[in-house]
Amino acid sequence: MEKAKTRILFVEDDLNLGFLTMEFLEVEGYDVKLCKDGEAGFKAFHEHEFDICVLDVMLPKMDGFQLAELIRKEDANVPILFLTAKNMKADKHIGFKIGADDYLTKPFDEEELSWRINAILNRTSNSKEVDLGEIKIGIFMFNPLNQLLTSNTGEQRLTERETKVLQVLCANKGNITRREEMLKKIWGENDYFAGRSLDVFIAKLRKYLKADMSVSIENIPRVGFLLKD
Repeated sequence: MEKAKTRILFVEDDLNLGFLTMEFLEVEGYDVKLCKDGEAGFKAFHEHEFDICVLDVMLPKMDGFQLAELIRKEDANVPILFLTAKNMKADKHIGFKIGADDYLTKPFDEEELSWRINAILNRTSNSKEVDLGEIKIGIFMFNPLNQLLTSNTGEQRLTERETKVLQVLCANKGNITRREEMLKKIWGENDYFAGRSLDVFIAKLRKYLKADMSVSIENIPRVGFLLKD
């Protein structure tokens, strides 16, 4: 049976750029739905399933940030990549705060866009595949089912929430796990108190993992955390 093509929602008001990019991505093997404004983009997302959304920021009727916020309310996990002519730090901050997976500034190389889409899909696909089996983290073996972290130095029984935080970090090991994503997935909300609680659990996990100097949970300011081993 032929494998289903990856479906991309592509929202771009410059139709010349839109059609050229769509044709390139289709040659690369993607199934692309092109919409010319934010409202059409949201309608398409509401009516169909997509594996990733590629959104221009400057759109008529509804800008890319507004569209992404609506998409996030319907699906907190679908990857989003922003395209924009803007290169301002503040705009990138807004995009990542909403939950963007990547950000590409125009003019862009079509091959680079394809590479970035592929990298995002590989990362999110790997995240979905993490199950309750044992996960290796440096010298440690992490068993989410039994809430247990073991190594040759001993074992540490984790609380349920410590287990969930570490499991999310492991799902994205080697890549940034966004703070907002963790809060919504584990606490169900992104507010001050949940954020402080998350910081406490991160500190506890760092303490448990300190026996292996190669393992670290790096704080990426205003973005999230990066588990490395």
